[in-house]
Amino acid sequence: MPVKLEKKIVGYGVVKDEPVAQAPTAEEVEAKSTSNVVHMTEKLERPEMLLGSTYKIRTPLSEHALYVTINDVILNAGTEHELRRPFEIFINSKNMDHFQWIVALTRIISAVFRKGGDVTFLVEELRSVFDPRGGYFKKGGKYMPSLVAEIGDAIECHLRMIGLLKDDDMDEHQKQIIAEKRAQYETLVKQAEDKDPGDFPDGAMLCAKCHTKAVIQMDGCMTCLSCGDSKCG
Repeated sequence: MPVKLEKKIVGYGVVKDEPVAQAPTAEEVEAKSTSNVVHMTEKLERPEMLLGSTYKIRTPLSEHALYVTINDVILNAGTEHELRRPFEIFINSKNMDHFQWIVALTRIISAVFRKGGDVTFLVEELRSVFDPRGGYFKKGGKYMPSLVAEIGDAIECHLRMIGLLKDDDMDEHQKQIIAEKRAQYETLVKQAEDKDPGDFPDGAMLCAKCHTKAVIQMDGCMTCLSCGDSKCG
């Protein structure tokens, strides 16, 4: 229908079709979600509450035990990017002999934790520290070259618990070798059980080679009467 112009035309414009909004791509969605992910950095403020685990270290070097506490921070809680990372470490003991270097060690380790990145290298660094006076065996028969090394062992246990360190699975060749050695050991034990203990003198000791109580002192040397193994060769 005709339109009557009652005013003077002072300008004009061309009507264009409005662009259709395109759906964001998968890369854009991922980039947007990743931009909101909180990473472990030195600028991350300490929350009011942290989850922690305490490990008891009992050594023959001191009558008092050490208690290693490692506190973790939960990053991106409730999302697919949720992570549990160590944030700080504390070591406490009634023994004040090592107080100075323990305080320094805890502050350095805590600083490494808060810096972020791969902190698993701390385990090998601490476990490679040797005491010039000699190491000791902890409960279970595991050798510890120093007190610092056992602190590293406690940190390793914690990192494995929160998933930062993975257990190294053995390949099929290693499993086969272990199975063969286990079968040989069980065979030797069965052979030792089948033998009559009365065949050997009273007071004979257990042989480390054939697992038979048949080791006696003969000609000034400990000799096994069952397999012939001798300390003197």
